[in-house]
Amino acid sequence: MPQPDAGNNGGPTDGASGATTEGNVAYGRKPFKRSKSHFADRITADGRDGWPVEAGRYRLVASRACPWASRAVISRRLLGLEDAISLAITDPLQDDRSWRFTLDPGGRDPVLGIRFLREAYDARETDYPGGVSVPAIVDVPSGQLVTNDFQQITLDFATEWTALHRPGAPDLYPEPLREEIDIVMAGVYRDVNNGVYRAGFATGQSEYDAAFRDLFRRLDLLSERLLDRRYLVGDTLTEADIRLFTTLVRFDAVYHGHFKCNRFKLAEDPVLWAYAKDLFQTPGFGDTVDFHHIKHHYYRVHTGINPTGVVPAGPDLSSWLTPHHREELGGRPFGDGTPPGPVPPAEEVPPSGRPEHLLTGGS
Repeated sequence: MPQPDAGNNGGPTDGASGATTEGNVAYGRKPFKRSKSHFADRITADGRDGWPVEAGRYRLVASRACPWASRAVISRRLLGLEDAISLAITDPLQDDRSWRFTLDPGGRDPVLGIRFLREAYDARETDYPGGVSVPAIVDVPSGQLVTNDFQQITLDFATEWTALHRPGAPDLYPEPLREEIDIVMAGVYRDVNNGVYRAGFATGQSEYDAAFRDLFRRLDLLSERLLDRRYLVGDTLTEADIRLFTTLVRFDAVYHGHFKCNRFKLAEDPVLWAYAKDLFQTPGFGDTVDFHHIKHHYYRVHTGINPTGVVPAGPDLSSWLTPHHREELGGRPFGDGTPPGPVPPAEEVPPSGRPEHLLTGGS
């Protein structure tokens, strides 16, 4: 299905696919369906697609609001790729010209020199008609988009960029466990990552009911799986944990109310809540999360669902910082490796997006 333009003020948008989720994609006449990435080139060690791994050549464009982009931000940090691939953070609000760089001085990305991510898409394919999505990796010398394949980007960070990983970087996609990781991730993607969108953008009761059932059936299974194991696969962090976390961390703040995923709050499931807090408090996870961006994007951009644009004050997010006791299950978060170092100062989440600020009344 071709992707219509992102950020159409006439309707909500799906941050990852870039599709306008109103009208002919999701929020009007047809059920929600996530579009495939149009630009699926890969950046590899051997450069077989014409894009070799090379330090300093590429720029990752992400939105801290978007769960799909957040995967790439977390993976990059855990693997210590900050010096190898630079990071651009977009405004959490889009307009009809796509993701924008209004957070930067002069409203331009300081490395790419562009105001809107669409410019990098157009540099790659003139008059590209599809949606402008994040995460996106841009070739800095040419200013062209390389890939917006959100499913593959993080796998390649883990497997193709190994020469540029930091000392002590974890193996997020260990070869002996890949088959199991892939199976777990497939269920998480279908029913949880994408499931919340299927429920939130449903245009009929039966569509919503089916998505709702699939979502909470999968969450029940995940809760059962994590009851006596600290991580989803094996005894260390893997790509599977990253992919589940980016949905769980948004669950109570936006999906429970905004997307009507309200059988229970995450904080009401003791296992999933402790698991999510464990990850949030692990370096590389919570220090990339900006709740201010998350809430303002969903509640202000998805005007078909929330026409007033009012952003709720809750929930109280201070519990993200409370003890989780998951360490009692054992496990080694980074395997034989080490945690990432401090967040680079230029990439720190502003105080307005952190739980310790929001619990005191910040918006």
